[in-house]
Amino acid sequence: MKALKTVSPLNLSLPFLRRQYLDKTLTPRALIEQLLPFLEAPDSHHIWIHRLDRAALLSYAERLAAQDPAGLPLYGIPFAIKDNIDLAGAPTTAGCPAYAYAPAQHAAVVQRLIDAGAIPLGKTNLDQFATGLVGTRSPYGAARNALDPAYISGGSSSGSAVAVALGLASFSLGTDTAGSGRVPAMLNNLVGLKPTLGMLSNRGLVPACKTLDCISIFALTAADAADVLAVAAAYDAADAYSRSVPAVSALPLPFDEKAGADGFRFGVPAARDLEYFGNAFGPACFAAACDALRKLGGTPVEIDFTPFLQTARLLYEGPWVAERYAAIADFIEAQPEALFPVTRQIIGPARSIDAVAAFQAQYRLQALRREAAKAWQQCDLMITPTAGTTYTVEQVQNDPVRLNSNMGYYTNFVNLLDLSAVAVPAGFQQDGLPFGVTLFAQAFSEQRLLALAGRLHQQTSQTVGATGLALRAVSAVEERSKAALPAAESAYIDIAVCGAHMSGLPLNGQLTSRGAHLLKRTASAPVYRFYALPGDAPKRPGMVRSEHGGAAIELEVWRMPLAGYGAFVAAIAAPLGIGTVLLADGATVQGFLCEAIAAAGAGAIEITHLGSWRNYLN
Repeated sequence: MKALKTVSPLNLSLPFLRRQYLDKTLTPRALIEQLLPFLEAPDSHHIWIHRLDRAALLSYAERLAAQDPAGLPLYGIPFAIKDNIDLAGAPTTAGCPAYAYAPAQHAAVVQRLIDAGAIPLGKTNLDQFATGLVGTRSPYGAARNALDPAYISGGSSSGSAVAVALGLASFSLGTDTAGSGRVPAMLNNLVGLKPTLGMLSNRGLVPACKTLDCISIFALTAADAADVLAVAAAYDAADAYSRSVPAVSALPLPFDEKAGADGFRFGVPAARDLEYFGNAFGPACFAAACDALRKLGGTPVEIDFTPFLQTARLLYEGPWVAERYAAIADFIEAQPEALFPVTRQIIGPARSIDAVAAFQAQYRLQALRREAAKAWQQCDLMITPTAGTTYTVEQVQNDPVRLNSNMGYYTNFVNLLDLSAVAVPAGFQQDGLPFGVTLFAQAFSEQRLLALAGRLHQQTSQTVGATGLALRAVSAVEERSKAALPAAESAYIDIAVCGAHMSGLPLNGQLTSRGAHLLKRTASAPVYRFYALPGDAPKRPGMVRSEHGGAAIELEVWRMPLAGYGAFVAAIAAPLGIGTVLLADGATVQGFLCEAIAAAGAGAIEITHLGSWRNYLN
């Protein structure tokens, strides 16, 4: 069975490709030409529902030919898209051929990624209508695990995970309602980011449960996932469920900053609540991951996991199944026979769930949220296995509902409780199958979870996906810069940015392309006035120090190698320049300031009261 595996030998990690593009040793067209033989090979793993042809892929690559790689954060980065997310020019099927439609425009997130330079490769297989955690519920074939095709890939974002694990894409988009962005990450030795609900726009997504759905990200490393998140996350006024990320001052500190000398606290379920479904290797693997967190400065705290498990049961035993029915009601009533048999078995009976049951479940959920929230008084984050075990494709086909339910034991509660989560590899079991854990915390904890997940990944794993590439090789650029910091602080400079250079905004690539990495999110001292300056896109703000009427302004501090600093400063256009910025904690750092005459000029709009460029954009 393992002979099915066709792994691309290419290193598609973001820092590796970025370095080659900046060095001009690679072009997007050349990368696509190298990838095409693998994309066009027989799809024995059942990854794809629709692959873009050579002409379409080269068209995307050629659009980048005249662009500066330093100006686009995802320049030339190939990615795959779960086929319940719209890509203009390709049908959206949601895993059901009879449901297929031709979208006129990209989903909002896909558009943001393409605008940032990323190249879409095609649409990937899934458990039909995103209903399942196994990857076998598809008329396009059961997706096969990237490391051992006898085993399930996990779902519902099956093809998206396998594409990245086999080295066919740098990252991919999945979705996550009950664990669909996390279970496949574990089973294919990947990082899977499940953002806070509403952080990524769902416009252009075929809903499963509209109140719980979120678009997720699969990547080889936590750093790659963070780079993609920085581009993909944005408030979308056209999506009723979109949410603005809170101002920096309202966000929790990174775990190691918050912890101080005592270290951070991580919650672990009580032994009675840990379930491995007969997997003899699971307990030792989970214990090793917890031990690795201890070595990173964490202190384990036993948590009563009961309210989390009771919440999980609501997802498929309560009216949220009816929400799945509502999402495709017209279609299922017109063509019930078009649904995959197991999908119809799960969704079909939900029509009988009445409004009384829906309200009763909402009351129960609210009570459980109150109980579960007590855990955050004891710990900063929690860790669980991502899944207790895995199964062969044959096992799941013989027992599709019960075994699927087992896969969601540690995942079904997360969206109901509005948490953020990162699934991260935690090595391999003695039988050769990958094991993984999930770190989760309160809403909008993505950046600090990813930072800790990256450190944990380095402690527990050596290779990424099924590629055979060493973890340290795909994150070599990041590792070199971090390793150099303690020994050579003088070779770096810290820069405070307040506008278009911030994470996910149009000019951020001017930092990342020069090897800069985000050091912290903070605010200025309350002595600055803030202006939206006139001019063409990308729009820019100006921060001016003032003796009167000043406020604290949201900032990001980036650490950049001195080797790239001169060229960075030379590219700054008047009336902006670099000066000394006073931070809220009294420290000073180099950063963007504006000439006072420009702020007072025609067309400048004072936005000091907003305290943030992101708030102004939103």
